[in-house]
Amino acid sequence: MDMNDFILVSVDDHLVEPPDMFADHIPAKYKDDVPKLIQRVDGTDAWVFEGQEATNVGLNAVAGRPPDEYGAEPTKLAEIREGCYDIHERIRDMNANGVLAAMNFPSYPQFCGQYFARAKDKDLGLAVLRAYNDWHIDEWAGTYPGRMIPISLPPIWDPNLMAEEVRRVAAKGCHSVTFSENPTKLDYPSLHDPHWDPFWQACSDTDTVVCLHIGSSSSVVITSLDAPVDTMITLQPMSIVQAAADLVWSPVLRRFPDLTFALSEGGIGWIPYFLERIDRVYTMHRAWTHQDFKGKLPSEVFLDRIVTCFIDDGFGIECRDKLNLDMVTWECDYPHSDSTWPVAPETLDRHFQGVSDHDINRITHQNALRLFSFDPFTHIPKEHATVGALRALAKNVDLGYRSSERLRKTGTETVTVLDLAAELPTT
Repeated sequence: MDMNDFILVSVDDHLVEPPDMFADHIPAKYKDDVPKLIQRVDGTDAWVFEGQEATNVGLNAVAGRPPDEYGAEPTKLAEIREGCYDIHERIRDMNANGVLAAMNFPSYPQFCGQYFARAKDKDLGLAVLRAYNDWHIDEWAGTYPGRMIPISLPPIWDPNLMAEEVRRVAAKGCHSVTFSENPTKLDYPSLHDPHWDPFWQACSDTDTVVCLHIGSSSSVVITSLDAPVDTMITLQPMSIVQAAADLVWSPVLRRFPDLTFALSEGGIGWIPYFLERIDRVYTMHRAWTHQDFKGKLPSEVFLDRIVTCFIDDGFGIECRDKLNLDMVTWECDYPHSDSTWPVAPETLDRHFQGVSDHDINRITHQNALRLFSFDPFTHIPKEHATVGALRALAKNVDLGYRSSERLRKTGTETVTVLDLAAELPTT
């Protein structure tokens, strides 16, 4: 398949919340109590809610910066590419990358809405969280129908409220929710605990996918204080294997046979060995561990029920015969430093040599649209949804590097997609 004929749907991008996001969605009684974006004395921005400051305004939102300026920053909107927080500019950036649709995870509230969960006034916390979800569904995803797959935040402090919110947003067309890969690190019960059963049941009933994003336990992999950041970056995607093992050996998948999870930003190259290992553990140890998969192998359960997601994973594509290609999805990770924006098509094309058109279509968009109950083609004809068609709409999008004035003043260097594609590794 020619690269320009790909239809790309990303199941993992990120947004940076704009300061006016609550204006049209919060009940009048709470309008003065919503989180507010302030500028601190040192010039950085922070969200403030009930006196709590959240400084991860645009954590790793580095799209468009020179690579030597990547990092955990930026810390204020003025340093961030407009496409991170302005939906109109985001669509232009997606067009430049040839991406039809994307799912966007949150920034300052954290992956499970922990920032709202810490509210002293739980009624206020719930009102703000619901307002966030309504803004995300109605404005961020609703402004350009067919372009954004909505995802909701859960009121993680109460599984019954979580179930109610899942059902409420499902009625609005949202069939994905972000949750924690390890809730015990957030001081909640584990995935093995029936505490979460109302939530699981609601997700099962509404065909809502539970997305476990790397880092959603508010922790990163630290091997030692002496290790360079490269160690953490290397291990972070593969660390999702811990959540995968938790899921497989927990009763959740067996007790809720219609429930689907996604290992967001977890990659796929590690999965073949993991499947081999869990099957060996089952056959060698089930007599004394008392696991029972009712005639199936653990690997079969995993392959049937777990959505896997990758950014740039050539080895995983090579090993695709070991995976369930109906459950493999692609992600761009805009605007983070691991993202392939704005050369996602070129990056994928390197790995798709010899892959059938049928398999390319499943990986690039068909699986994502089916799994997340999203149909962009009611709004956008397929012939207008391809990489080539979308990029034709984006010829005036500025892809030049923008250096941070706070780090150094280098001006703007003119860079094209062809320039960036030429820098891609050849293997």
